[in-house]
Amino acid sequence: MTTETALTATDLRLLAEAGGAAPSLHNSQPWRFRPTPDLLGLEVHADPRRAVPVADPDGRALHISIGAALFNLRVAAAHLGREAGVRLLPAGAGVQPCAVVDLSAPARAPEPFGKDLYRAIAARHSSRQPFTNRDVPEALVADLISAAQAEGVTLTMLEEHGVRRVLALTSEAEGRIAADLTRESETRRWLRLEPSYDGIPLAALGSHDHDARVPMRSFTGHPPHHTTPAGRFEALPQLAILTTHFDHPADWLRTGQAMERVWLLATVHGLRASVLHQAVEIPDTRWRLRDPADGPAHAQLVLRLGYGPPGAASPRRPVEDILDTPQA
Repeated sequence: MTTETALTATDLRLLAEAGGAAPSLHNSQPWRFRPTPDLLGLEVHADPRRAVPVADPDGRALHISIGAALFNLRVAAAHLGREAGVRLLPAGAGVQPCAVVDLSAPARAPEPFGKDLYRAIAARHSSRQPFTNRDVPEALVADLISAAQAEGVTLTMLEEHGVRRVLALTSEAEGRIAADLTRESETRRWLRLEPSYDGIPLAALGSHDHDARVPMRSFTGHPPHHTTPAGRFEALPQLAILTTHFDHPADWLRTGQAMERVWLLATVHGLRASVLHQAVEIPDTRWRLRDPADGPAHAQLVLRLGYGPPGAASPRRPVEDILDTPQA
């Protein structure tokens, strides 16, 4: 059954606003949305002008970002009462569009993701502030794992030894990135484009040498010698790794959808999150993120989860910059 009802200009704007609210590396927002010729769907394109080639030479983070935007489109479609039928890479890897979303059918369920996630799209922000030491309830952890699994991605909440291992790798990668002048230049170029994108540098957790440390990349725009005073961070952060069995563009798009589904569900439950991306930017630290005991797996990103203050909203591109006008 199809609605055969064309998307209106209002519908298209709502969809683009939702897609454009997704998280992305350096807040690069590397997406464009184009209505299908029949106005019954949307094409999701990569915007090559918004790529981050030094930090992301293979386009993995770009595809993850586009996957996150794609999931927001699916949530917004449900809000409009439409079913989102998604085709990933319909013309093959490396060929535009990255995905096509068919919105011709009515929604089969009012809450297809178990919760109404639409309002969480605007409320979801990266929080790089200290979290409390309150544990994420086991029932919520199970829901987050199931949310990722529904997108074909594995979410693993790390135990203490895993957290310390991942933090050490993230700190190592942060140091290598900070010493790379080319990477530093690329990051600062994005800071000039998005001057209000905030963050904090390496921040200590606790006051003892044996406590964990959260390596939080600095997005303040200050020179390397200038640091923001660190607050008191949680004694041991709660970290999760998203992994896939394969490591192709389609897997990256699925990872982005899983990340955003998990993040929106977490937001509904008052849980905050941020991404520790440094270790996945360098091939050898990314390889070492995986736990050999889990068998073959490709680490795609690390999420820090917890309870605390919400993050500040990052600036967003105007809808006119990311939504193509329907052809007459």
